[in-house]
Amino acid sequence: MTGTFLNILTVVIGGTLGAWLGARLPEKLRGTVMHGLGLLTLVIGLQMALTTRNLLIVLASILCGGILGEWWRIEDRLNTLGKKLEEKFARGGQQGKFTRGFVTASLVFCVGPMTILGSIQDGLLGDYQLLAIKSTLDGFAGLAFASTLGIGVAFSALTILIYQGGVSLAAMFLGGALGAVTRETPWVIEMTATGGVLIMGISLILLELKPVRVANLLPAVVLAPLIVIALAAFGIRLP
Repeated sequence: MTGTFLNILTVVIGGTLGAWLGARLPEKLRGTVMHGLGLLTLVIGLQMALTTRNLLIVLASILCGGILGEWWRIEDRLNTLGKKLEEKFARGGQQGKFTRGFVTASLVFCVGPMTILGSIQDGLLGDYQLLAIKSTLDGFAGLAFASTLGIGVAFSALTILIYQGGVSLAAMFLGGALGAVTRETPWVIEMTATGGVLIMGISLILLELKPVRVANLLPAVVLAPLIVIALAAFGIRLP
């Protein structure tokens, strides 16, 4: 769990500093920064999505994950949590955008291969090197996001604690059942590609093009590796 706690620390520091700086920046500058982040997020998502070796797996994961997410109302629950935190901690100009910052940052920081791989390595081996790198990146990203979305970004540390910490604990208890896990492991590749599609959805939100309900697609990131593992169990190997 060391890597998760380090990640939480950097996000809180970056988010708090970004919110403090953002209040001192002109509105037009904050809008430009937001659009720049949106474009960069789109490129990252596209790069991840193109790593897939079987687009049908990504398609099935997104479709089934979306159905499950809507059924479980993940987006609504995340928004509700964000609004409760907003009522307690948001002040003045932060009202209204607190929830958006919390939800957007939670998705950005928890979707991606480094989250899963780093958490598994931390839980299995106590090796938090990958999460340390992720923590540094998230700290700077949190600073940039908070400069436009406000202090809600810092509170995404709660989501990191639950999600990333949960993966580490699961890996700790599962032990060697997961086997050797690398970026080239088939289920990691498809999970990465599926996560890339979700990140592209986040970019549409940042660019204010389409309010995609990305949180309701989160189950797809779990379904993708399960589909690969199930296919392997039936002797169907990916190229």
